[in-house]
Amino acid sequence: MDINWNFDNSYARLPSSFKENIKPVIVKKPELLLLNEKLADDLDLDFSNIERKKLAELFAGNILPNGSDTIAQAYAGHQFGHFTMLGDGRAVLIGEHINKKQERYDIQFKGSGRTSFSRNGDGRAVLGPMLREYLISEAINALNIPTTRSLAVVKTGEQVVRENLLPGAILTRVASSHLRVGTFQYVAARQNKDELKILFDYVVNRHYPEIIGSKNRPIELLKIVLDKQINLVIDWMRIGFIHGVMNTDNMSISGETIDYGPCAFMDIYDPKTVFSSIDKMGRYAYCNQPMITKWNLARFAECLIPLIDSDQNKAINLATKEINSFDKKYEEKWLKMMGNKLGLSVIKDQDKSLILDLLTWMHQKKADYTNTFCYLMDEEVQKEKIYDDNNFITWKKRWKERLKKSDKSSINYLRLMKKFNPIVIPRNNKVEEALRAAEENNIDPFNKLLKILKNPYVNQKEIKEYQIPSNTNENYQTFCGT
Repeated sequence: MDINWNFDNSYARLPSSFKENIKPVIVKKPELLLLNEKLADDLDLDFSNIERKKLAELFAGNILPNGSDTIAQAYAGHQFGHFTMLGDGRAVLIGEHINKKQERYDIQFKGSGRTSFSRNGDGRAVLGPMLREYLISEAINALNIPTTRSLAVVKTGEQVVRENLLPGAILTRVASSHLRVGTFQYVAARQNKDELKILFDYVVNRHYPEIIGSKNRPIELLKIVLDKQINLVIDWMRIGFIHGVMNTDNMSISGETIDYGPCAFMDIYDPKTVFSSIDKMGRYAYCNQPMITKWNLARFAECLIPLIDSDQNKAINLATKEINSFDKKYEEKWLKMMGNKLGLSVIKDQDKSLILDLLTWMHQKKADYTNTFCYLMDEEVQKEKIYDDNNFITWKKRWKERLKKSDKSSINYLRLMKKFNPIVIPRNNKVEEALRAAEENNIDPFNKLLKILKNPYVNQKEIKEYQIPSNTNENYQTFCGT
């Protein structure tokens, strides 16, 4: 098949302790359901001359492209605070593809069968969660947030045992890499400094060659990853996204959003919102995402201690200094982000109270997070009596006065607001509606929702029903699908 694959599988050449050489398990009757043609173009891949049946076999792993070197990666992770040795239990990395711009991408099959890391699992994925990852990852990308991408989804023609028998599926995931905090934790737990040095050098060479000549490369890497993760979680908070399972094995070294399991978007503004069925204590609630990001970064810093300095106490002090910089950096960037949402290009001291007063009102009145900012941009989704509230009217007058002091041109502040406030997000009820239809062999609602979500900052035709908050927000639950 002449698709223009250009593989150079550098991770597969690392020591055997880093991975398992394994092939995807052959599936019975693959059927191509989705193919991301725009992403394929970005990868310089051409599927136009390949018949659909062959594409299904390719994206199911029944046929492997020339140059691939299939492996399951080893990693560890703190899962809800508890450390576990893990690895790709239902995923196979088929190789690293390099496009014409010399950009390197991991191509991974998710749901491709058992590996030695499966821990009694079946290694399979079911259709609903794979469609959710495809939909949400593409929505996050359209919202201009770093993320893994989804290239294809195939149905396997097999049933997978969960609470019920469910249709099996395989997702093809594309990432700048699948290197995680948990990858470092796995190698650090083996207490082999030579292996840790190999992994560290690999990460620097692959992702951050600009620090190769730095005096203390481990500290520089920690700084970069810390900044990238702050920027990422700030973007999640900006759009009301709740990742749902922020274990250290789900924190990417490249700063991309990875692993769309029990993720969802917040409708009613409530900082303690949790959707994940397995997050019983609210560890990964919306308001906890910054704190957990810092906690995960501290686990990353621990792994780097042997490389930072031969004097352990000095190494710990250096790493601690960087981790302790998180709070100030996060607050400054969060205030800047919230200022952007309110059309304030420069943040002043009094703006913090203006921002917090709005969020407090939204919480008390159970206002919709996304639509409140739409209302402030005069993008009224539906008539809402809630905005006739006297406290809100008083706050709005304060905001308008602040805007006059900042910028006398309404065009400028509206331009800023429209850049940072989506008009449409993946509403939970619409996501579930699309997934249910797809499981019943009707992919049309899914494709319609996907099309709308590709332009989240544009007021498109026929999107009103996609902007209305779900009435089931308080009881809504999402699941990992494992």
